[in-house]
Amino acid sequence: MILLHTTRVRRRRLGVAAAAAGLLATMLAAGPAVATPDPGDAPAREKLSAEQAAETRSAIRNGEIPAVDQVVHSDNIEHLANIPKDALPGTNSDLAFQGRYAFAGNYDGFRIFDISNPEQPRTVSQVLCPGSQNDISVSGDLLFLSTDSSRSDNSCSSTTQPATEKSSWEGMKIFDISDKRNPKYVAAVETACGSHTHTLVPERRNVYVYVSSYSPNAAFPDCRPPHDGISVIKVPRESPEESVIVNFPVLFPGEGPDGGGNPGSPTNPGVSKTTGCHDITVLPSQDLAAGACMGDGILLDIENPEQPRVIDRVQDNVNFAFWHSATFNQKANKVVFTDELGGGGAATCNAEIGPNRGADGIYDIVGKGKKSKLVFRSYYKIPRHQANTENCVAHNGSLIPVKGRDIMVQAWYQGGVSVWDFTDSAHPKEIAYFERGPLSDTTISTGGSWSAYYYNGYIYSNDMAKGFDVLKISDRRTDAGERVRMHELNVQTQPDYFDRHGRFDD
Repeated sequence: MILLHTTRVRRRRLGVAAAAAGLLATMLAAGPAVATPDPGDAPAREKLSAEQAAETRSAIRNGEIPAVDQVVHSDNIEHLANIPKDALPGTNSDLAFQGRYAFAGNYDGFRIFDISNPEQPRTVSQVLCPGSQNDISVSGDLLFLSTDSSRSDNSCSSTTQPATEKSSWEGMKIFDISDKRNPKYVAAVETACGSHTHTLVPERRNVYVYVSSYSPNAAFPDCRPPHDGISVIKVPRESPEESVIVNFPVLFPGEGPDGGGNPGSPTNPGVSKTTGCHDITVLPSQDLAAGACMGDGILLDIENPEQPRVIDRVQDNVNFAFWHSATFNQKANKVVFTDELGGGGAATCNAEIGPNRGADGIYDIVGKGKKSKLVFRSYYKIPRHQANTENCVAHNGSLIPVKGRDIMVQAWYQGGVSVWDFTDSAHPKEIAYFERGPLSDTTISTGGSWSAYYYNGYIYSNDMAKGFDVLKISDRRTDAGERVRMHELNVQTQPDYFDRHGRFDD
């Protein structure tokens, strides 16, 4: 481990009509045999044809899309601050929060910000510890970091090494953050197929970690099919060095070589085969979890955190290519699933792809307990078309805690940040947005907001290329959320913002 010390404009709601032809053909074909991962260390760059580049420049001149790097937003959003990437040049990834601190993952490590003054965040520390994608969470004095790239060992000075070598390492890293200026690497647990993402289920003495990973291969000694479940790690708070895997629950039992999950292409053209989960969101107050598992969406009972059990399972083989993440509403009677069509590196927010692909799927939870069922209601996608040089698709977001309404903020890569209301499950609508113009008007360059979360009255976004952004929304529909104060927030461990009497949980 190495410790390292705008202009506001109005925007027309028009858009570019078509995506890059080659890329579009790839996405609409039979589909990949394995999942397309999130963007890696080397952002994709694909030069457009002269005709496509001219179309993008024309759309910029006509005001249909903002100019390269131009900041635009709705009238009810303010852009308060931006902190560019510093000593960690890799792709920025997820966010977590604790007290006056924000913790920002990066493919090269992580960064800790002091956000006691949200208009002037300042860097407290930066830790160099490469290992994509460095998904990040915090609980008490512990910080958790996912490694989903094959490394020479579990140290922070490791180098890349083929997954075909038995000695290669992937999994969970654990840090002591009792001193925010000097985090200490204290433990590591190797997990099958690494850790693409992880989710915490905290208890008083222990923290359970649900590790999601996917895409096994018979040639990988530590990641062979079938890989049809998640790893469960038990972490003692007082002795994290004793962390151990306590279970690998099979979520998709079946007779085939890949278990019983969605078979994907060619059976279901354009859909990812389920060989694990991408992300799990837990709602501990209700003993519930929702899993986004490549070709499947699932609802789980986590009353026994070591033995999660599937209650219901759904598929969408028409419009969902890759089930990416999940968000419960406050009443726990809805789940929003996201579809990461194109793996986060493609231009899918355009008229050619349409409003139902690369979107959110809103499901009502009907029934109680073990008889609960997920029932589809509608799709949501940002209403502003993006340039054919902008990677854009549904990605990470969180609830805005407003009693009696279902409102969330969400990242859309270069589509920016969207605040939207799904109180009416069948008729969701956007109420605010923030974004930048394309990184390039000639080349598909990967960038944009990876995660956009609401924490203690502000929206924080980790832009893969541009750094850490702070936004403020001022709107009667969301203003009540400012009264909710959290001491800690890991979005995939959803809190119960209101106590059983319906008051704010301060």
